Amino acid sequence: MLINHHQHRSTTLALITLCVILTSACGDSTSNKANAIDYTKTYPASNGGTLINAMMGEPSGLIAMIAGESAASAIAGNIFNSLLKYDKNLELSGELAQSWDISDDHKTITFHLKPDLKWADNQPLTSEDVLFTWQKVTDENTRTPYGSDYKLVIKAETPDINTFRVTYAAPYAPALETWASLHILPKHLLKDQDINTTAFARNPIGSHYYKLEKWKNGQYLKLTRNINATQGQAKIDHLMSRIIPDKAAQFLELSADNIDSMGLNPIQYARIFPARPDLNKNIALYKELGNSYTYMGFNLKRKPFDDIRVRQAINYAINKQEIIDGVLLGLGEPVASPYKPGTRWSNPELKPYAYDPAKAKALLKEAGYEDHDGDGILDKDGKPFSFEILTNQNKEREMTGVLIQRRLKEIGIDANIRVLEWASFLGRFIKPKEFDVVVLGWSLSLDPDQYSIWHSSQQAAGQFNFISYSNSQVDKLLEAGRLELDPDKRMKIYHEFSKILLEDSPIVYLSAGYGLTAIHKRVKGISNPAPPAGIGHNTYEWYIPKAYVRTEMSEN
Repeated sequence: MLINHHQHRSTTLALITLCVILTSACGDSTSNKANAIDYTKTYPASNGGTLINAMMGEPSGLIAMIAGESAASAIAGNIFNSLLKYDKNLELSGELAQSWDISDDHKTITFHLKPDLKWADNQPLTSEDVLFTWQKVTDENTRTPYGSDYKLVIKAETPDINTFRVTYAAPYAPALETWASLHILPKHLLKDQDINTTAFARNPIGSHYYKLEKWKNGQYLKLTRNINATQGQAKIDHLMSRIIPDKAAQFLELSADNIDSMGLNPIQYARIFPARPDLNKNIALYKELGNSYTYMGFNLKRKPFDDIRVRQAINYAINKQEIIDGVLLGLGEPVASPYKPGTRWSNPELKPYAYDPAKAKALLKEAGYEDHDGDGILDKDGKPFSFEILTNQNKEREMTGVLIQRRLKEIGIDANIRVLEWASFLGRFIKPKEFDVVVLGWSLSLDPDQYSIWHSSQQAAGQFNFISYSNSQVDKLLEAGRLELDPDKRMKIYHEFSKILLEDSPIVYLSAGYGLTAIHKRVKGISNPAPPAGIGHNTYEWYIPKAYVRTEMSEN
C-alpha cells in the first residue's frame, strides 16, 4: 500500500514558458511531421526505440521498501524482481520462483527459484539474496512501513541456493501475495550498508528487464535493457521517465511529440482531447478504474477530531457527488469502504454519507458547537471551530479542498487550505503528525489485508497509520482476516471491518477516480481490450516499429 501522490512544482512556470516557446518555434513542424505518419499500419514486433513517459514527482530513492511511495515503486518495478507476480488475469504466477509448495497445515511455503539467475552486474542471484531481503524488511532498524507482513514469519531458511522456505506461527491468508510485492535486493552489494541511507538507492543494481543508466536530478531517469534480465528480454531498448511536475506542461510535451505517455486529468481527457482531432489521430486513450481512492483524513490525536460526532458531521457536510462531478467531471465512483468498488471485498450494503447539512449542524450542536457571537462560525469554550486542510501539489486535490472548504463554511466551520510540495508535506507534517486534516489518496494491493493502515500498532513515525486510528474491534477483525483462509468467511470479516470504519469516520471517503492514460500510437503490443490487470501488465511486450522510432535528442 502506497501513499499515492504527486510532487514538486518549483519549475512549473519556467517549464510551461519553455514548452510554449518550443511549441511555437518548432512544434508545428514536429506536429506536422507526426501527423504525416500513418500509425495504423501493421508491423511485426521488433526491438529498439525509447519509450518516454512523464512523471509528476521525483522518487526519493529506488529501494521501494524504504521510499514507500508510488513514484519510487513505478521505477523500481522495472529494475527489481519479486518471487511472484500477478498475471494479466490477476492470478499469482512465478517471477524469480518457478514453483512453490504449501504445507498441509498452511504454515510453510517453499519457493523453488529458477536456475542460473543473475544480477545486472553478472553476479549470481540465489536464495541467499531472498533471505537477506527478508532479514532487512523485518529488521527493527529498517525504516519501512511494510515490515508487519514479513514479521509473521517465525523461521526463514535456505536449504540450497535455489530454495527459500518460510514458516509462519499460524496460517496467514495473504502470505503468498506478500511475496509478490517485495523486491529482492542483492546481498553482495548491501550486506555492509545501512539500507536507510545507502547510496545504492540512487544507483541500484537489479535483476529485471531494465537497469538504471542515468538519473539527472529534477529532469529524468533513464533505464536501459538489462542483458541479464531474469525474465528474458524486453522489446523496447530504453525507458525514460521525465519529471514534469505539472499536467499542463506534460500535455504540451505530449502534443509536441516529445513524450509518449502520461496520466491525464479529467479536463484533458473529457474536454481537450475530443476537441483535438490532430491528437486523436496520433494518441490512444485508456480509461480504467484503478486500485486507489481519495480521502480526507483526520488527525485523531487532535481535538475536536477525537469526537466521532464531529467527524460524522463533517462527513455529512461534504457533497461527494459534487466532487466527482466538478473535479473529476464524472470520471469517478463514490466510495463507502477502503476497497475498489465492485470487487468482492467492497461491502455492497454500505453507502457513502449523504450530503445533509442539517444533520451535520445537529451533530455539531450535540458536540457543543454553536455560533454564540453571531459571526457565522461555530465556537465552543470561546474558541472558533477552525482548522487547516493540508494537501500536496495536486490540482485535483486542491480543487477538492476548495469544494470542501465552501461546504464546511456553510455549516459554520472555518477551514483553511495549505498546499505543500511532497517531500516537505511528508517529512515536516505527515511523519511527525503535525497536521489537523489531510486530503490524500491510497493505492491499494489486491489482497484485502489493510493491517498496516488501520491497526493501532502501526502508528510509529514512517508507518501508514499516521492519522492514529485505534479501535479494538477493528484490530481484532484485521488480525482475524489475516488468519482466515476461507475466502467467503474472509470476505465477511472485511465487510464487517468496513462497516465499523464507515461509522467511525476516521476518514471521509471522497472518490475512486479512473486512471486516464494517453499513449502514443507508435507504441504497439498494448492489450485491447485491457485484461483485469490493466494495460500495463505486459509492458515488456510493447514495441516501437522501426518506422516509428523517433530521432533521439541530446541528453546534455
